[in-house]
Amino acid sequence: MIEEKFKSVIIWIGCVLLVVFCLTPFLYMILISLSSSPDFLTKLGQIEFSFKNYYSVLSSKSLHFIDYLRNSLIISAASAFFCVIIAGLGAYSITRLALPGKMLILFFVLAVSMFPQISLVGYLFKFMSSIGWINTYFALIFPYVAWILPLSLWILVSYFAQIPRDLDKAALIDGCTGWQILRKVIFPVAAPGIFSVSLLSFIFAFNEFMFALMLTIDYHSRTIPVGIALFQGLHGEIPWGNIMAGSAIAVIPVVLLTIIFQSYIIQGLTRGSIKG
Repeated sequence: MIEEKFKSVIIWIGCVLLVVFCLTPFLYMILISLSSSPDFLTKLGQIEFSFKNYYSVLSSKSLHFIDYLRNSLIISAASAFFCVIIAGLGAYSITRLALPGKMLILFFVLAVSMFPQISLVGYLFKFMSSIGWINTYFALIFPYVAWILPLSLWILVSYFAQIPRDLDKAALIDGCTGWQILRKVIFPVAAPGIFSVSLLSFIFAFNEFMFALMLTIDYHSRTIPVGIALFQGLHGEIPWGNIMAGSAIAVIPVVLLTIIFQSYIIQGLTRGSIKG
């Protein structure tokens, strides 16, 4: 009895410390964004809060914050869409078709994904320059799909492998083709896994920084992480209030998606690892 209480206390303490560790940077960001002065910690008795930083970020045309946010949403949504389609077809082929060397394909994809971005971005820049895609949406969508695809493929392979093959046989008896089985049987049954992959792909693309920094030039295609990082004041100073306000707004889509659909994410990630 005493051991169980001690264990529960330790778990609660660990959870509280973890929550504090995760939320402290976020709360600090909110405080800075609402403060009229970024050095408010040195003036604890003279704290003045206002929404002028948020108003400045949303209304200032020179910051192009709305353009950055629009670019991020479009690029992330397109990357997630293509990633799910390609990973879904690949997972179906690996789990349902008689392909030689299935595991070698999976491990090869995993090995390729281990190359760091910094080792590839130089060659990628030259390639995008040669085809005239620098500072376009395509310059980010295609690298993002390739970057996120290995994780998406492994998740969907694990998920599709748990779907009974009896469903395929029943669909064949009913006269379905391979494409119809994929579209009308496999995809609906694997909807939680596909949904979780879509959300993870969107979040990864939304938060990516390296490719967006190297392959974009201005607000026409630059995404919000790079746009916020390059905020500058009138005289070259760092506008911490605007940076924190922009970061707080940029976090909203990702937080809302995670909160609303967290059950689908957990189900999609865990069901593929459980037999039966």
